[in-house]
Amino acid sequence: MKKLALLMMAVGGLLSACVAYEVPVHDRGEYSRDRGEHSRVRDQDRDGVPDSRDRDRDGDGVRNREDMRPNDPRRY
Repeated sequence: MKKLALLMMAVGGLLSACVAYEVPVHDRGEYSRDRGEHSRVRDQDRDGVPDSRDRDRDGDGVRNREDMRPNDPRRY
């Protein structure tokens, strides 16, 4: 009986380390569950906001509307 209890405790300890969590979509290179498994969410300036919603996607401090080159951080 003690061996069975120790075995159950060991198995329980091993299984308690298995944790499942959802990967955030806003991280660079992570997969989007909304768009499908193989589509990636782009975040060029790595600020946590996807390029599709980012007002300054290259991170140069100039909004995309006013930026002549919104994808080049060296030019605005």
